[in-house]
Amino acid sequence: MHMSPQPFPHTRRRDALRALFRQLRADNNAIAYVEMAFMLPILMVGGLGGLEIANLMITHTRVSSIALAAADNASRIAAGSNLAAPVVREVDVNDVFTGAALQAGNINFEANGRMILSSLETNSVGGQWIHWQRCFGAASFTSSYGTQGTGSTGTGFAGMGPSGRQVRAAAGMPVMFVEVFYEYQPFILGNFIQNRTINYTAAFVVRDARDTTDIQNPSPRAPVQSC
Repeated sequence: MHMSPQPFPHTRRRDALRALFRQLRADNNAIAYVEMAFMLPILMVGGLGGLEIANLMITHTRVSSIALAAADNASRIAAGSNLAAPVVREVDVNDVFTGAALQAGNINFEANGRMILSSLETNSVGGQWIHWQRCFGAASFTSSYGTQGTGSTGTGFAGMGPSGRQVRAAAGMPVMFVEVFYEYQPFILGNFIQNRTINYTAAFVVRDARDTTDIQNPSPRAPVQSC
């Protein structure tokens, strides 16, 4: 009786592995999963980055609008009768700040921002003068263009604003100059945003005749939001 030789065990295992490799090489069912595994992190970072950029742009627009509205509102404040020039009061300035906080909405401007409102006027010799200055917000920013009292004498102070483009007040026509700073709060990709400080300015000439000489005296009394 003739019997054929049986293959060694290691030969059977080798043949089985070769057959498995051939089967895997021919099987393309998992290609989509592999591609997704490689692409998903990139897609997630790109999508989240797009959301962060959109949020940053929206915040820029909101801070710019806050500065513009605050300067406009400050140029209109005053109380009084037709017998004398309406008086600008501390309580009116505080109302401007309250309006800015409400306009800021959910960006928590009071904690992360700073608004600086300056009354730019002319001094006794016609020079530019920051007569008074009030601030709102807990962030530690200071005015880029001068503090209260700057230019009280002489004509050396050029006005408020970037060099060569300063805003100047005319005699008897104060300018409400607003500087707004905001420390942007990222919600996803904070480590990738280097410059988080958003800064805008706005200025409006005071509407009609206004008495801005001593805003602390007129009643009702109100807290002084000094800088």
